[in-house]
Amino acid sequence: MSFKEIKHLLQMVNVTMDDMYAQQLFEECDSSKNERLEDAEIEEFLRRLLKRPELEEIFYRYSGEDRVLSAAELLEFLRDQGEEEATMAQAQHLIHTYELNEKAKQHDLMMLDGFMMYLLSPEGAVLDPAHKDVYQDMNQPLSHYFISSSHNTYLTQSQIGGASSTEAYIRAFAQGCRCVELDCWEGPDGEPVVYHGHTFTSKILFRDVIQVVRDHAFSLSPYPVILSLENHCGLQQQSTMAHYLRTILGNMLVTETLDGKIPKELPSPEQLKGKVLIKGKKQIVHQKEEPRSDLPEKDKEDELKLLNITKRRKSSTQKLEGSFLPYVEEKKEGKEEQDKESEEEEREAGSGDCRKQTKTNLQISSGLSDLVIYCRASHLNAPNLPGIQAQPCQVTSLNERKARKFVKEAGNNFIRCNTYQLCRVYPLGLRMTSANYNPQEMWNGGCQLVALNFQTPGYEMDLNNGRFLVNGKCGYVLKPDFLRHGDTTFDPEHPGPPQTTLIIKVLTAQQLPKLNREKPTSIVDPLVRVEIYGVPRDCAQKETDYVLNNGFNPYWGQTLKFTLGAPELALVRFVVEDYDATSFNDFVGQFTLPLYSLKQGYRHIHLFSKDGASLSPATLFVHIQIKNQ
Repeated sequence: MSFKEIKHLLQMVNVTMDDMYAQQLFEECDSSKNERLEDAEIEEFLRRLLKRPELEEIFYRYSGEDRVLSAAELLEFLRDQGEEEATMAQAQHLIHTYELNEKAKQHDLMMLDGFMMYLLSPEGAVLDPAHKDVYQDMNQPLSHYFISSSHNTYLTQSQIGGASSTEAYIRAFAQGCRCVELDCWEGPDGEPVVYHGHTFTSKILFRDVIQVVRDHAFSLSPYPVILSLENHCGLQQQSTMAHYLRTILGNMLVTETLDGKIPKELPSPEQLKGKVLIKGKKQIVHQKEEPRSDLPEKDKEDELKLLNITKRRKSSTQKLEGSFLPYVEEKKEGKEEQDKESEEEEREAGSGDCRKQTKTNLQISSGLSDLVIYCRASHLNAPNLPGIQAQPCQVTSLNERKARKFVKEAGNNFIRCNTYQLCRVYPLGLRMTSANYNPQEMWNGGCQLVALNFQTPGYEMDLNNGRFLVNGKCGYVLKPDFLRHGDTTFDPEHPGPPQTTLIIKVLTAQQLPKLNREKPTSIVDPLVRVEIYGVPRDCAQKETDYVLNNGFNPYWGQTLKFTLGAPELALVRFVVEDYDATSFNDFVGQFTLPLYSLKQGYRHIHLFSKDGASLSPATLFVHIQIKNQ
């Protein structure tokens, strides 16, 4: 390779090097003095190019004059990293795992290359390796967990004219999703279909979706899956749906409570391993009205006559109102609010005919109703919150606007309600492009089923992926202690004074991807921004300066500091952008994880692309400190 070709190579790997320095490095490696680099000369050039002076400085600080790390010196480094429980056996294990030189390995010694290999490994990464497996208590009620949830799961694009596909369900399950949505509508030939009603999205068969659930629901996680049914079918096709659920899912399907009794609390993920739960509306069972038993016989006869008169009047009213009466399960005081919500949701979704939707909701097939065991759909109104009674088998469904209002205006009461029953939050129907809302706001209120459009990349899905990155990516993450107790005093709007300080020193980045591959001379000008998502008081973002023309090995050495009042809820998002003085910065890569899953000390952050794919070998190198008051 000539010097010109070497310069072109450098541009390909996203680095612009000073001509004088590049020429000097070229000449030092050209041992044959023929103005070309060949074989071992190219290898030496790249070795020098890949030098990590910041890692060398750390290595020499601990290795001493001999510039070789003993097991004892490596143990000292580990404990300085914040791994106070590290042992000599652990240090020796790291040497035998990552050291490349066999002779050094035999003497429990680690060279610089082995040290670099360790720091670039999963054990040297920012994510605590202990949190990569299921490490949390999985024996608590379902309401005590955040549960990875998808909205309009069948869609691959927008909710107006995008394609529906069973592949979207497979992808959601592969991401650890545990609650998927099926919008069920009347289909031809007696076959119910799944699609976004009254739009131009394509349709898929309900039975095909259930077959995908059977085949893929537990490919990544063994913990229960919730099928959120939006039922718009008549009785006959509802019965067909029930038939497919029973025959295709078989023993996977929960058809009765685990012990045959009315539950006082929801079962745990551990108890429901491998099981599928149906979330939907329940058929109303009217109880026969009887006169009070404490009345004299004559008064009982009079009250019974009065009850019969009232019953006839109710029947007459129902005949008159016909299909305009909405199906409700709550007491009469909540009826007007519910009617208003139904109309609002129809307008948001652009559904058109409200009467048709209301009529469909009038009757629920007994076969389908019988499959709703632990997840009975219900509504929740703000006036009910302070004195609401525990009904663990009900699931409240709220659009993002109403959920946000509950969190802001009735935070503590809302959280208490969510300690014993599930709450599902979904995006406003006005989001025609299937955009997402910030899920952190809903997690702050203890909402478990915070449903997002998984097909739409963005910071919202980064947060969702970061929230469920831990605990084996099983789709269930135990809520903080203060979101699990019915007598909690926690309010996300008033979390109390800061109790934790997070200090991040952004040191370097390595091999960032080129954004404009069609223009070889285009080089990234990277900056790093650290974003904190949590309760409103904790939300913040700070960023470094940008480094001009170096995406290969930029250096910052800048410290960013944050204070938090509710660190148990906080997510930390590391973002790399390409600085642009005349327009918005371009996204390069990111990595998001819970604050309490951060490993302290010197750590590499392995970046992901906008759609969640690995950008390996692109990394950030940082130093992290967490101080609790």
